[in-house]
Amino acid sequence: MMSRILFILISGVVFNSCKTDQLEAEIGQKTSMKITKVFDAGERIKGEKIYAEFQVENTGRYPLVFGEIKGSCSCTVAEKPEAPILPGRKGVIKAVVDTEKFDSGYQLNKIVTVMANTVPDNIVKLKIIGTIK
Repeated sequence: MMSRILFILISGVVFNSCKTDQLEAEIGQKTSMKITKVFDAGERIKGEKIYAEFQVENTGRYPLVFGEIKGSCSCTVAEKPEAPILPGRKGVIKAVVDTEKFDSGYQLNKIVTVMANTVPDNIVKLKIIGTIK
């Protein structure tokens, strides 16, 4: 019993000594963000991959943490920032659209759905638009 208490105390000291001065995200903390919602790819050639980037800034008081981020179809793959974005800092959400299956003249309008710890909405829809030649 005594060894168990000693283990818990030592674990607590080690755990607390590893903390940094940076803010850590906690469940329930809500923040706000400013984000570019449309990426205009312009005219693209069929088969070309479109690499879209959406600039995001944490405008709130707590770390910005992204949950699920997904494309509207299998041709659109999105990637979120791995680490939380601290207040006042910026980051990038990336997406790749494979245009191989689109016909010439196709009007591109792909959606990337972003979930985050933000208010007033925790779900944001981003658009990738353009034309396939």
